[in-house]
Amino acid sequence: MKLFAKLALGTALGLALVTGAASAETVKIGLVVKSLGNGFFEAANKGAQEAAKELGDVEVIYTGPTSTTAEGQIEVINALIAQKVDAIAVSANDPDAVVPALKKAMQRGIKVISWDSAVGKDGRILHLNPSSNELIGNMCLKLAAAHLPDGKGDFAILSATTTSTNQNTWIAEMKKQLPKYPGLNLVTTVYGDDLADKSYREAQGLLSTHPNVKVIVAPTTVGVLAASQAVKDAGKIGEVFVTGLGLPSEMAGAVHSGATKEFAIWNPIDLGYSATQLAYRLVKKESDGKPDSEIDAGRMGKIKIGADGEAAMADPFVYDKSNVDAFAKIF
Repeated sequence: MKLFAKLALGTALGLALVTGAASAETVKIGLVVKSLGNGFFEAANKGAQEAAKELGDVEVIYTGPTSTTAEGQIEVINALIAQKVDAIAVSANDPDAVVPALKKAMQRGIKVISWDSAVGKDGRILHLNPSSNELIGNMCLKLAAAHLPDGKGDFAILSATTTSTNQNTWIAEMKKQLPKYPGLNLVTTVYGDDLADKSYREAQGLLSTHPNVKVIVAPTTVGVLAASQAVKDAGKIGEVFVTGLGLPSEMAGAVHSGATKEFAIWNPIDLGYSATQLAYRLVKKESDGKPDSEIDAGRMGKIKIGADGEAAMADPFVYDKSNVDAFAKIF
């Protein structure tokens, strides 16, 4: 009996050690961005790494294609599947093209969420918006009006790619809310594909073909910086203004030069942090991510999943001469 008791105790201890080892295994989360070398996503990675350090048992694999293509993201996603990651958090270049690869990931037990730029519902458990689309659309119009005398005049939009989910959604919201700003007249929308050189050329084109345009609104961090540089190089500071969504570290010069009075952005550090927190909670089965549920997001508090499977992190924040330098030191 004593021998049996010892054997039983040894077996129990062995199981406990195995269970302990399993519980201590590192959770691998693939943070897939639209393209590498983008300051916004590099800031998001800082937040993701912060969350990983805070959680303790997380490894964030920061990755993405070299250019903003769905094909590049599909290759990255397949590579993460091969690495047997526990979760994938993706900011999509195309809402539909990446869905088959993400469905394959979910079939293999990988938790998938999208953030910043959504994928189709079949390709993820939930989507984390940096803010609500309605608030972002309204903010872009509000900023455009603030750059015009009495809020009246022509403006144009410089977007990213024609298939970029979030860009198209925000532009649709802007058009929807235009009646609230009767003095604003949208002349055209052009696309710079989130490439600095192409965005710069598109902004140059706007200045030459639409001389009555007084404001360029770029709801993309690459586009707003490129357009600001185009206005400066054309010697049109004070005649044409640029606003939209940008990084303080990149836009501080435009603000001080007068090319931009105000711009807005959520904190990408918080966004990467929140996406990592949500992905982790799903892996740990602390939440199923279903509509109307809430998920703990660490210092960002509880984030509620809407009926459509989407959640909003925070309102856009406005930057100007009074605060841009302080935030430029952060991101």
